[in-house]
Amino acid sequence: MSKAQTKKSSATAVDITAVEEALASINAGKSVRCDLDNGGRIHIDRALPFLCVYVSDGRDGDAALDITSANASYLIAPDLDFAVAAVQAIAGAMTKRFTAFVVLDVGELAQDRLLSDDAPYLLPFEITLSGTDQPETHAALDGFASAVGSIEAKFRSPRLDRRRAADDPHARLAARLDGFACVTVRFAPIYRVPGSENTYPDLRERVVANIFDAGLQAIAAFLKAAGIFNLPTHRALGRRAFVDAVERADRCIDEIAATFDFLLAVTPINADAAWQDFKANGFQRPPKFLYRPLTVQVNVEKKKLFSIAFDRFEDPVLFNLYREKQQELDLQLSMLFARETPRFMEFSRALYGRVEPSLLNAAKDILAKTVGPGGEIAGGGRAGSVDCYVIEQAARTMIEMYRRQYSGFEATVELRDDLPAGLLVSGGRLLISRSTIMTRRRLTALLSHEIGVHLLTYFNGSAQGLRLFRTGLAGYEGVQEGLAVLAEYLVGGMTTERLRLIAARVVACAAMLEGASFQEIFHALVRDYGFSEISAFNVTLRLYRGGGLAKDAIYLRGLQEVLKHLANGGALDPFWMGKIAASHFGVMQELNSRGLLKAPEIRPVFLLHPQAQKRLEKARSGLLPVDMIASS
Repeated sequence: MSKAQTKKSSATAVDITAVEEALASINAGKSVRCDLDNGGRIHIDRALPFLCVYVSDGRDGDAALDITSANASYLIAPDLDFAVAAVQAIAGAMTKRFTAFVVLDVGELAQDRLLSDDAPYLLPFEITLSGTDQPETHAALDGFASAVGSIEAKFRSPRLDRRRAADDPHARLAARLDGFACVTVRFAPIYRVPGSENTYPDLRERVVANIFDAGLQAIAAFLKAAGIFNLPTHRALGRRAFVDAVERADRCIDEIAATFDFLLAVTPINADAAWQDFKANGFQRPPKFLYRPLTVQVNVEKKKLFSIAFDRFEDPVLFNLYREKQQELDLQLSMLFARETPRFMEFSRALYGRVEPSLLNAAKDILAKTVGPGGEIAGGGRAGSVDCYVIEQAARTMIEMYRRQYSGFEATVELRDDLPAGLLVSGGRLLISRSTIMTRRRLTALLSHEIGVHLLTYFNGSAQGLRLFRTGLAGYEGVQEGLAVLAEYLVGGMTTERLRLIAARVVACAAMLEGASFQEIFHALVRDYGFSEISAFNVTLRLYRGGGLAKDAIYLRGLQEVLKHLANGGALDPFWMGKIAASHFGVMQELNSRGLLKAPEIRPVFLLHPQAQKRLEKARSGLLPVDMIASS
C-alpha cells in the first residue's frame, strides 16, 4: 500500500470513528452536526429512519449538495468508499431502532441532454430514478414520481426515466449497501448556463425546492409502506433545529429592522396644526406636514441588509422567508430615503400593491349600502365618548389580563402629543394620541384590535425560536389588520361608521394611486360619501403621509382574506403564533409539524367574549364585510 493510500485509509478510519461517535450522540437524544476531516459532513438532528447522501467526488457547487443538506438527516461524502462505510454504520444502527431504513442518494447527471429537438423552447429535462428491490422502495419510487409529475413547470418540465437499480449505472452506492433500501436520483443540471460557469439563480432555487420536496415525499411513502410512521405531512420529516447561519441572519435582520420605526417615521407630528391650516384656507391648498428626523442611515443599513448570507441555511423554507423579508426591508428603507418626494408613492405601491378592481368594487358596495336617506351615514349615533385617559386606563387593564396568561407580555402604554388622533402599536408599545376621543362602544373593539392582535402576535412571536416572527414575515400586515378588524366584530364593536371608514380608505387609496390630489380626495369624501370634514381630513392625511402611503387598502383586503380563510374551514390558531401573511399559513403549519415553532403562549381574550363564538360561526358559514354590522 502506498503512503497516499495509507494516509487515506487512516483518515477514513478516523472519520468512521467520528460517525460512530455521532451515532452515540443520537442514541443519547442529542443532535449531531459534524464536519469530517475528509471534507465531508454528517448532520442528523434527531434519530430518523432515513439518510440523504451526496457523494461529491471532487465537485463543487452542485444543486444536489443543497438538496441533500436541506434534509434533517444527511451525509456529505467525499468519495464512494467512505459513503458506503458511513451509510452502513448509520443504516445498521437506525434499522435496529426503526426496523426499516431507506437511503436517498442524490446527484447530478454529467450534462443536460436535449430530450427533444422539435420544441423551440422549454425543452423537457432528464431525471433518472431507480430503487433497490423491496416493496417499500417501490412505494418510495411511486411517491417521488407522483411528486415530480405534479410540479408546475415555469421554465422546463421534468421527464422521468425510471429504472431498476441493477440497470442504473448511477446506482453505485445502492449496489454496495448489502440489502439496505436505497433510492437513487439523478437530474440534469439545467440551472447551469450552457458554455459558461454561470447559473440561473431562480431556476436553481426551483430545482432545489422541487427535488427536495419530491425526495421527502418518497421517504414518507417508504415509511408509510413500512408501517413505521403515521405522518400528518411529509414535511414533518424536515428539520427540527436551526443551523447557526439561520440564527445569525435572524439577529442581523432583527437589528436592522430595529434601527427604524417605519410608521412613526412617516406619520406627521403636526396633525392638529395641519388641520387648522387646511381649514383656514378653505380646504383649497394641501397642508404642510412635518416629520420626525430620521434616526436611520439608509445606505448603511442597506449595505448591512445585503451582506447577510442566506446560502448556508440548508433549509429552502427558511431561505425563502428571510429573502422575502430582506426585500421588504429594502423597500421600506427606500421609502424612508424617498420620504416627501414623488418616489415615495411608487415604492409604496411596490410594497403594498395596487387596489385591485374587486377590492375597489367591494369598498364602493359597502359605502353604497350604508348610506341612509339624504346621504347621511346610517347608524352614526354616539352613546357617549371617552378621552385618551380613559383609553389609557382600559388599555392597562387589558394588558394586565394578558400578562396574567403570560409573564412575558411586557407591553407598555404611552400617551403622545406627536401623533394624529388614534392608537398605534410600535413593537411592544401601545401609543395613544392625547387628541383621541372615541365612542365608548368602540373602546373594547379598538383595544382588541391593537392589544388582542398586534401586541399579542408581537409577544407570541418573541417567544418563538426566531425573532423574525415578532418583526413580522414579509407581507404580514394585511392579515394582521384583517384579524384585528375581525376582533372588533367578535366583541360586537363593528359599527357602520367603522366599516365605512375602512371602505373609504380603499376608495381614497385607489384615487391617490391614480393621481388625485389631497384636496380632491378630501372633497370627494365629504361630497360623495357623506363624511364629516374632520373625518375626511384624517382619512386623507393617513393616505398622503410620507408622500403617499398605500397601506390603508390592506384593512379591507386583509379582512376579506381572513373571512375567506374561515369560510374554507381554516383555523385561526396558527395566526396567533406570530406576525404572518396569509400566504405563509402553510409554511407555519409545516414549521409547526417539524417542531420548529411553539404553540402560542397567549390566546386572544376577545375569543372569550359571550358572543364571540356565535359570531365566529357566522363568519365560518360565509360572511361579507357588510354583513358584519347587521350580525353584530
